[in-house]
Amino acid sequence: MNSKTNKTNQRIYCITEGAIMIALSVVLEMVCHWLNEVTGIEALLPFGGTITVSMIPIVYYSYRRGAAWGIGVGFTYSLLQVVLGHLSYLPKDFGSLVLCLLLDYVIAFTILGVADLFAKPFGKKRLVGYCFGAIIVCIVRFVSSYLSGVILWGSYAPEGMNVWLYSLIYNGSYMLPNTILTAMFTVIICAALDPKTLRPMSKKQGNSL
Repeated sequence: MNSKTNKTNQRIYCITEGAIMIALSVVLEMVCHWLNEVTGIEALLPFGGTITVSMIPIVYYSYRRGAAWGIGVGFTYSLLQVVLGHLSYLPKDFGSLVLCLLLDYVIAFTILGVADLFAKPFGKKRLVGYCFGAIIVCIVRFVSSYLSGVILWGSYAPEGMNVWLYSLIYNGSYMLPNTILTAMFTVIICAALDPKTLRPMSKKQGNSL
């Protein structure tokens, strides 16, 4: 009975933490959108994309609870991304709509939850692993958005410009800084507060950097 109760409590803790991380990501996204508007960055990205640190809570949660829970949180966050202000940008025909939902949202944000899978092979070099995992999931998100730009949004490319190059420049313009910010702040946060224990990471754990 105690074992069953402990498992139930553990699930409740995981769900609660996941909800908190999703809420934090949404708040960070809103703040970053506002900052992008104030600084004029939003005007440079008229067809979507934001320089943001909102991916960090999802990546951190993956390191804390593992990829299985991370996928669930990342997927939930991807659905919220669709609902919170992006419905008007969705294509109207069914085929394009499905591709858009998969490439721009489901794959792009669910992948954040598997960061722990890429960090695990580094073993005791945990901070290196945390940095690597954050970079890889950001790269996968970029590739997903890049393919979406080529397949779905190529008509927005300037006349005479190669659509592959256009998507590379457009999506790279915000995903490159996003990748740097996500990896950098994830490492800083993990060094200050180890996701596995929620205690400061010891020098022995962090000496790999």
